[in-house]
Amino acid sequence: MTLKVYTSLLLLFLVNSVWTRTVRQVYDEMDPEQWSHYSFECPQECFCPPSFPNALYCDNKGLKEIPAIPARIWYLYLQNNLIETVTEKPFVNATHLRWINLNKNKITNSGIESGVLSKLKRLLYLFLEDNELEEVPAPLPGGLEQLRLARNKISRIPEGVFSNLENLTMLDLHQNSLLDSALQSDTFQGLNNLMQLNIAKNSLKKMPLSIPANTLQLFLDNNSIEVIPENYFSAIPKVTFLRLNYNKLSDDGIPPNGFNVSSILDLQLSHNQLTKIPLINAQLEHLHLDHNRIKSVNGTQICPVSIALAEDYGLYGNTPRLRYLRLDGNEIQPPIPLDIMTCFRLLQAVVI
Repeated sequence: MTLKVYTSLLLLFLVNSVWTRTVRQVYDEMDPEQWSHYSFECPQECFCPPSFPNALYCDNKGLKEIPAIPARIWYLYLQNNLIETVTEKPFVNATHLRWINLNKNKITNSGIESGVLSKLKRLLYLFLEDNELEEVPAPLPGGLEQLRLARNKISRIPEGVFSNLENLTMLDLHQNSLLDSALQSDTFQGLNNLMQLNIAKNSLKKMPLSIPANTLQLFLDNNSIEVIPENYFSAIPKVTFLRLNYNKLSDDGIPPNGFNVSSILDLQLSHNQLTKIPLINAQLEHLHLDHNRIKSVNGTQICPVSIALAEDYGLYGNTPRLRYLRLDGNEIQPPIPLDIMTCFRLLQAVVI
């Protein structure tokens, strides 16, 4: 199970870098005399790599408008420009687009022509980070696999905007202006294959409602969350990586078994207000509790199995799996208690 999870996540994080690295190598190594082969249908403001004919580079050109996109283009790079509008005209012939990067422009919701995005039927990746959006744009292409909207001004998510995005695996909304009221019980309805949801650096005070059940990674850092509801994670039974750093969690805000969840392998609770280590599951591998208010550590109390069972290492299948424990920035004085090492026999690093 762990191997499958890590394999899926590796594909999710590395898919972008593979294409980018390949194209940049072509860009650097190509003889300029070969460029003319595609110049007949390459917008003069852009660069068309001859050895990667499906890509069009129009990034960092000071563009205010999107140029006409040739029919052969699959990968379109328009980041770092001054583009304010996304209209249908440039995309009339671009029926094969898979990837659009519009990061770091000046696009507003009113600047996106109605229906222009949903008409890009083959689009898989849409990047609109660092723009001027105030709400999630709609409607969106039904085949999208990644939607990146970080660092905008989004405070509203239109009803049903994600309802047809069954293929979406990554949704990035971090560093926007989302309040609890923006995340209703049906906000994420339809995201049946979502693997990563990033809502970090918003203005949430509560854990979001109705997270898609297949979510593996949930990032909620830098909010103002105070309470974990009872049995919250039973609705997302596959969650593996959970980040709640820089919130306002206290001991009273965490139920007794709040984080005793067998699916969680990496739990990050740094920079909160905890005075003790919460109960964890034996399957947990990485635990970040630095910069809280913890004064002491008792291995007998925090061990997810009895110390007696832990001592019989190798005889029981529920041996605690913790490999990394971070406790610096608290009020704990070394040395590390012996019962910590007795319990967590697989520990490779303890930061205190």
